[in-house]
Amino acid sequence: MPTQFEKAERFQSLHQRPEVFAVGNPWDAGTARILTGLGFSALSTTSAGLAFALGRRDGTGAVSRDEALANARSIVEATPLPVAADLENGYGHAPETTAETIRLAAESGLVGGSIEDATGDPSRPIYDFQHSAERIAAAAAAAHALPFPFMLVARAENYLYGRPDLDDTIRRLQAFEAAGAEVLYAPGITRPEDIRAVCGSVRKPVNVLMGLKGVPLLSVNELGALGVRRISIGSGFSRAALTAFLHAAREVIEDGTFTFTSNTLYMSELTNLFG
Repeated sequence: MPTQFEKAERFQSLHQRPEVFAVGNPWDAGTARILTGLGFSALSTTSAGLAFALGRRDGTGAVSRDEALANARSIVEATPLPVAADLENGYGHAPETTAETIRLAAESGLVGGSIEDATGDPSRPIYDFQHSAERIAAAAAAAHALPFPFMLVARAENYLYGRPDLDDTIRRLQAFEAAGAEVLYAPGITRPEDIRAVCGSVRKPVNVLMGLKGVPLLSVNELGALGVRRISIGSGFSRAALTAFLHAAREVIEDGTFTFTSNTLYMSELTNLFG
């Protein structure tokens, strides 16, 4: 098993290459093992996937910091790949809290993590501009103090909260870059021209979320041509798994049939995925 420092260097090098790469998003140790076996080069947790696995609605505060980091540690221990985490809004409003979250994430074996500017308050869903930048600056200072490169991702959440303001989103990403973030991310931006504008507005690598339903389905190569350097699927794999589960369960309870089994893997095939 590589050391944390070796994983961190590997993760950093993936962002420094000119080629785009996709991060796999597991929600537990088992899915981490499967994604590792399929050939993903790095992993990052999904907060929604974990919330669903715990039987909770997704949303800020659905999962505690302790629960999220315990889950992340189990994923780290299940794979030799670099693992980052969705750290939501840092599990608190104060800049000092985001810094503490980064330190605890590193102690959990993670080599990267994201901090978003969403408040969790429906009446005021996005932090004020200055406060958002201060939170990222504190997180970046904690990351830069670690004895290995920690890929801090700064997320501008406008588009996920009904604020499709490209200019403000770019302004925030530029401020996050200046504050020390290593990767910039604006989930919910889907139009090619907007993605290109975001990538052209900053110097650090840009992550783009794919797997959302009802949006343009750009390929890995198409995203790379727009300037994207990292792609994440977020809760996409979790939603795909739960969708298949729901269809199978509905068939049994509503139709009394079991045709869903024709599309499942054999037990031996599943067992082999876990090595």
